[in-house]
Amino acid sequence: MNRVRQFAIGSLVAALALAATVGAPAAQTGAKSRKEEAAKAQEAPPPPVNPSNAPFMKPLGRLATILGSVSFLRQLCGDENAGVWRERMNDLLRVQAPNAADKEILIASYNSGYRSFASVYRRCTPAARVAVGRYQDEGASLSRDIATRYGN
Repeated sequence: MNRVRQFAIGSLVAALALAATVGAPAAQTGAKSRKEEAAKAQEAPPPPVNPSNAPFMKPLGRLATILGSVSFLRQLCGDENAGVWRERMNDLLRVQAPNAADKEILIASYNSGYRSFASVYRRCTPAARVAVGRYQDEGASLSRDIATRYGN
């Protein structure tokens, strides 16, 4: 038993010696490294927020895309109330109060809908007017479906 105890003490001493050797440079810079670590901790960005994966996020994303598309097309066709669609998107974000990741997804969906038509249409055409009508119908249907399935 004495031999086992000597081995354990010897291992402990070796481990402490190794730790002291490895820790020596850090001990020499002590205050400086602690200040640097504190500064890095303050500069570090907050941990990323993951999307909620809530079942209503997919239809809300589609609704945001529709709002962006209708916003662009109505503006293109000279509708004096075209700004209402952007306001509806802002209302959606305010009412839903999504986490940062979900909010980013919804905003990206709105912008995608807006840009998809901005890349194709330069002037209001009969096809643009038809698209507005179809998107408004789909948006109204989607809104009712979301409210029915996920509303309080």
